[in-house]
Amino acid sequence: MPPEYDLSTAASPAGLRLDTLVRLRWLAVIGQSVAVAGVHFGLGFSLPFGLCFLLIAVSAWLNIALRIRYPMSHRLSLWPATGLLAYDLTQLAGLLYLTGGLQNPFAILFLAPVLISATSLPPRVTMALGALSALYATALIFWRRPLPWTPGETLELPFVYIIGIWAAITLGIAFTAIYAWRVADEARSLAQALSATEFVLAREQHLTQLDGLAAAAAHELGTPLATITLVTKEMAREAPPDSPLAEDIALLREQVERCRGILGKLTSLGAGGDAGPLEQLTLSHLVEEVAGPQRPFGVPITVTRDGLDPEPVCRRNPGVIYGLGNIVDNAVDFARNAVAIEERWNDQFVEIVVRDDGPGFAPDVLLRIGEPYVTTRGAGQRHADEPASGLGLGLFIARSLIERTGAVITTSNAPPPATGAVITIRWPRPAFERDVGTG
Repeated sequence: MPPEYDLSTAASPAGLRLDTLVRLRWLAVIGQSVAVAGVHFGLGFSLPFGLCFLLIAVSAWLNIALRIRYPMSHRLSLWPATGLLAYDLTQLAGLLYLTGGLQNPFAILFLAPVLISATSLPPRVTMALGALSALYATALIFWRRPLPWTPGETLELPFVYIIGIWAAITLGIAFTAIYAWRVADEARSLAQALSATEFVLAREQHLTQLDGLAAAAAHELGTPLATITLVTKEMAREAPPDSPLAEDIALLREQVERCRGILGKLTSLGAGGDAGPLEQLTLSHLVEEVAGPQRPFGVPITVTRDGLDPEPVCRRNPGVIYGLGNIVDNAVDFARNAVAIEERWNDQFVEIVVRDDGPGFAPDVLLRIGEPYVTTRGAGQRHADEPASGLGLGLFIARSLIERTGAVITTSNAPPPATGAVITIRWPRPAFERDVGTG
């Protein structure tokens, strides 16, 4: 990960939208009103109609007050959001107390506020709301008014059945909350990782554009610099050797040559390995570009080739170079003695295999390699005395950037008795020669 990238702010949730809670509460108000009115007037069952509608009216008044006080786009901080969800649980518990407690089939709605919390708020808040809903459900076993029923008759469910309803509600709260939290957490992690990928790609593209600008600047400055050179030569030819200006003219010519050298470097930078995305690279040049920066770190890197001419040629892609560089960097970091890179190609495919002789991937992460926040940093790496700092995004970013070009990446460990990780990147040859650099 680039050190200047702030993961704490990338794709982080900005708080639960007030408009979301208000809309959901309006649905609850409408549903509760229809249910109470339908039972009282439609079925003719006896229930404390006035008290029920008073509780429903409180929710409606709260919604109106929130609409007046805050804009629709307002996002709630942690504790106000928790308080509003706790209120929803309390209001539902009050309605259930008036209408039969856990014998009321609408007791299942205890799950709703906890589910909302699990998708938007921290786990500790969801646990607190789950405990509050379980507390209310337990209290409603013993303290409640009779279930609305036909006048003159009373429906009383067996106590064991009510305990079963309580168990179903509490287990349902726990299961749905954990499931919703896991799904939401994976979505947030993926959003953060994709934000990091976009940041890296934007930075590489920006560097590529700077290289192009450098080459363009060198080209534009070449003409006036040539004119200055010509004029300086004419001045040197006309000035006597013992003239006071001779030394200044010589210095001027020296600085002009220096400027021409600098512009020459800029031109080669724009047309060299870090040039624009239309620069063509052979497969061996691509591998050397990603392996070269890793050679000074003391781990020998051997490159072997297996293929017939003509050698595959691709267009330079900063994303592919960054991704391959990350893979080679990891191999160098974990290798004990050597890293091997194999280039293979034929008419159908182009393949790069990166091997190291380190400990390889741990079995518990091998199947998840390439997912965001899956890391083996600190476990068997070469520099064991360094603190583990990997976020598990390096290979995810590499995979994302490379697979955009049509490649397939597979990870495995070397078969025994050999040790080490093996990462294979394979393109269909038409995709490598045509699509790399345009993806």
